Amino acid sequence: MTFAKFTKSALVGALMATVAAGAAQARELRMGLITPPSHVWTKVANRIAEKLPEATDGELTVAVFPAGQLGSEQEMFQQLSAGLLDAGLMTAAITSLRAPSMQGWFTPHLFADVTEAQAAAELPAAQKMLEELQRANLHGMGYTFAGMRHILMQGAPAGSVEDLADKKIRIVPFPAMKVWWGEVGAVPTPVNLTQVYQALQTGLLDGIDIDLDALVGLKFDEVAKGLTITNHMAFPSVMMVSNPTWMSLSDEQKAAFQAVVDEALAWGSESQVTAEESNLASLEGKLEILHLEDGETAFAGADAAVQASFAQYPLIAEFQSEVKAEQGE
Repeated sequence: MTFAKFTKSALVGALMATVAAGAAQARELRMGLITPPSHVWTKVANRIAEKLPEATDGELTVAVFPAGQLGSEQEMFQQLSAGLLDAGLMTAAITSLRAPSMQGWFTPHLFADVTEAQAAAELPAAQKMLEELQRANLHGMGYTFAGMRHILMQGAPAGSVEDLADKKIRIVPFPAMKVWWGEVGAVPTPVNLTQVYQALQTGLLDGIDIDLDALVGLKFDEVAKGLTITNHMAFPSVMMVSNPTWMSLSDEQKAAFQAVVDEALAWGSESQVTAEESNLASLEGKLEILHLEDGETAFAGADAAVQASFAQYPLIAEFQSEVKAEQGE
């Protein structure tokens, strides 16, 4: 072999070794969530997956598993805490089972719309809520939002609290929502989101506490007739990473990951503001829609019961105070 050929061969070998080394350093993170592909949260997750490789020079990629492919939220939380799942975009409702003060987000009638809820995400108390996740071996990265909560009924829309008495209403099974619906006089009924369509269709459920994005995305309008627009609670999700995964990242990877997540979460919240109007418009003519004008008065008893249940969590009072100050009250 001539010197020139040897040199060329060596250079090619060195280049291939460099490429192989780069490929070996690439790491795929698995991310789970409960929402369907059409939901804004899944779009947020896909946005993170799209932008993270570029931000980390190909060192990190994300595989997104929507629609409960990896199990229920409770099951995914167990995987996250054990380090078996890298990341998740989880409802703040189920997250509050690990970080109880996060129930403050579900203070009834605290927010008029998604814009007000989004503004509260950067408040000091909201950041302290994320820190509570350390107890569950999780690193909280931030919030994004689905639409406000409303009431979808299999039959006619509910026009009063009395219309909800003894009705089987699907809820997310966490304390604040259980208390609220229990005080309303309904029968709070936990059903996995992926099973709600059939439960409404067969009459197992009389109704569901729901945001419009999930309602439209999962086509619940095909098996229900009445929608009451109540805006009774906000509904954030929390982007989180398993502590073992987070601690295994370099400082540069952490900074890049956080920057990508911050952008995607903000994009999702801003997208949801306009989606609220388009989702409602898409339901016109498909459902009987009733706008409850003074829900705060109608649900005063349920609101008070939830507030009383928060007494043991000082951080919730701190959060509520900061929100009201932000709103100029």
